[in-house]
Amino acid sequence: MNEQSHVIKPLLGKTYPTVSYGMGVYLYDTDGKAYMDGCSGAVTANIGHGVQKVIDAMNEQASKVSFTYRSQFTSEAAEKLATKLAGWAPGDLNYVFFVNSGSEATETAMKIAIQYWQEQGRTGKNKVLSRWMSYHGITMGALSMSGHVLRRKRFVPLLEDYPAIEPPYCYRCPFNSSYPSCDLLCANQLEAAILRTGADNIAAFIAEPIIGAAGGAVTPPPYYYQRIKDICDKYEILFIADEVMTGNGRTGKPFGINHWNVTPDLMALGKGMSAGYTPMAATIVSEKIIDVIRNGSKSIMSGHTYSANPQSAAISLAVMEYIEENNLIQAAEEKGSRLLAGLEKLAEKHGIVGDVRGKGLLCGLELIKERRTKEPFPLQLGVTERLIGKAMKNGLLIYSASGGMNGKAGDAVIVAPPFVITEQEIDELLGMLDRSLGQLTEELRKEGRAS
Repeated sequence: MNEQSHVIKPLLGKTYPTVSYGMGVYLYDTDGKAYMDGCSGAVTANIGHGVQKVIDAMNEQASKVSFTYRSQFTSEAAEKLATKLAGWAPGDLNYVFFVNSGSEATETAMKIAIQYWQEQGRTGKNKVLSRWMSYHGITMGALSMSGHVLRRKRFVPLLEDYPAIEPPYCYRCPFNSSYPSCDLLCANQLEAAILRTGADNIAAFIAEPIIGAAGGAVTPPPYYYQRIKDICDKYEILFIADEVMTGNGRTGKPFGINHWNVTPDLMALGKGMSAGYTPMAATIVSEKIIDVIRNGSKSIMSGHTYSANPQSAAISLAVMEYIEENNLIQAAEEKGSRLLAGLEKLAEKHGIVGDVRGKGLLCGLELIKERRTKEPFPLQLGVTERLIGKAMKNGLLIYSASGGMNGKAGDAVIVAPPFVITEQEIDELLGMLDRSLGQLTEELRKEGRAS
């Protein structure tokens, strides 16, 4: 008889396989079954599992020191990692505040943005505008900035009403238009929201360069972020790029925002920064913001016990060096093109796939009931989770991005394997996904839910 588990799992009462080990793009459970990690866990394990360089860095740092408190010491590992991140980041994003998770990174960016204006005597600028169909984290500040209806639902009375504008969701344009004739109405809406709220009340605007968990790799059209940044600059509002999912090479560029040639004022990082080898994240801050605080209070009002932890810093540095040494950002771009082309072929074959989108190795599939009308499935059918379950039985892990439309509809999955995936493994991934989509379609037909 199995012993009782005392771990609170995502779904109470559900039985989960026990992982044994990981190697490359595969994870193995204790029964010996192999699972291709087609989503890098939570779009995190960017360099795959079991990388010896990272394991060696863990051991080397552990033999020196694993913990110091940030108000007492800095460390060589943290200093080197900050220098590396500043070198990767665009423009004058040269200063790094280390935290432990993406939620903490976006919330820290929010706090720094508000403090930046406070230090200049502009204390009324304390709101952060965001978009619907977005997800910036599960802490209360990060969730306030998130426009994910399902994740906000239980806590709405405690949250700020920061989501203010529609997403750049070309597949289902909120304005019933299409690019380029739309003249970027979704971006222009930011100006209307600013005027409605009052620029003197707004500290920043936050956005994921490519929408992740709330939409399944929803990718804005060309020039979208140039327009967003112009509007922010016009009204003296800081622009925060949430790169927790899109950063550190995932989209085939160092950061997702690089695709639009825009430099934000702050960036939030996580997930792929440590590639899952340790809890680690960061907020990268521009020179202009640091200059104001340096000449004022000299202290950013944020911090955590494990901020700038030397053990995690050494591990994250080894991850970034491994990406550089093996040209994995270029690999993400090239392999992403192959993966996206394969997913588009699956969409032609399977009528329940309405849209394929993404950049690099961050790809999404939107599932629909009827292709011509783009009618979605009702969320209570659990179509996303059913596909994920079938894929897992077939040995493939994919990531849920459901419920982003309005909390009542919107089935989507993310396909985002590690950068080290081979062409042969991409073909294997597509084969397993093809089989899973076919099984789901047949099941839905039997239920009278699909044609």
